Amino acid sequence: MVAGTAYAPSYAAVVSFGSGGNQFNMEFVTIGNPNNAADTTGTPNPAGAVGYEYGIGKFEVSEDMITKFNASQSLQITQDNRGSAKPATSVSWNKAARFVNWLNTSTGNQAAYKFTTSGVNDNIALWVSGDAGYDASNPYRNSLAKYVLPSYNEWYKAAYYNPTDSTYYNFANGSDTAPTAVTSGTTAGTAVYKQNFDQGPADVTQAGGLSPYGVMGLGGNVYEWEESSFDLLNSSGSSSRGFRGGSWLNNSSFLSSSARYELLYGPSLEFNIIGFRVASLSSDAPPAVPEPSMMVIGTLFGLGGLMAKRRMKK
Repeated sequence: MVAGTAYAPSYAAVVSFGSGGNQFNMEFVTIGNPNNAADTTGTPNPAGAVGYEYGIGKFEVSEDMITKFNASQSLQITQDNRGSAKPATSVSWNKAARFVNWLNTSTGNQAAYKFTTSGVNDNIALWVSGDAGYDASNPYRNSLAKYVLPSYNEWYKAAYYNPTDSTYYNFANGSDTAPTAVTSGTTAGTAVYKQNFDQGPADVTQAGGLSPYGVMGLGGNVYEWEESSFDLLNSSGSSSRGFRGGSWLNNSSFLSSSARYELLYGPSLEFNIIGFRVASLSSDAPPAVPEPSMMVIGTLFGLGGLMAKRRMKK
């Protein structure tokens, strides 16, 4: 921890949400080493510099968590139905943000994202200077919120930075060599990828070996939403959002630090290979590192035998 900072010293914890039969636990892993340098070898460039300590979900959000969310209040989120321990997919960015807001408000915290309409898949509005918790560097996120979708910097650091040697690697197993492809399991140096479509993703707790920080499934299993817009500007609620990490269908190149994608036509679209995880912040943490105003140029990539651009259509 850097002397004089005010943020919380640790986020490693198991947190309970909901109540009674609709209660579930979410485990967070501490991503320390604040003020680390950015990586300049991946996409976007630069990426991964975070000026504060934070937590990130050890596992992807599961179908069971969404089911218990739906049972806890009137707002309903649709998802794929592969099994309660499978990652929640076909959940749009907007719906993921609704889920995150509930994690905050149900525990007495400030909502992270500003919804001004009631539709479960409506776009957010931007926080503005008159709003408590407004952060000019990121109008998407309320700085007083505790639970958020990870920004592109937060996600990138959790996946590719190794705190042991202060080095970024190409893959989330702490190596420039691709992990071994498996259908499921927890063996170090493995990830769930290069499988056929019918195989589907593994359970969120069986999604391969851990990252250097101790996070599972950042490479393979299912893609994951970033909070950040694909253009990194966070200037419009209707902007396409970034996602990354690869899925059980892909080869190793899609798991790498150079691979980042978007769905065309905005954050209301959903896809059966995209899920998400949650990050945890202290409400008195310093503002996020401003996200640079830059465009990331997409390149062609294959997905399930089809060719598509990084600007993906549903």
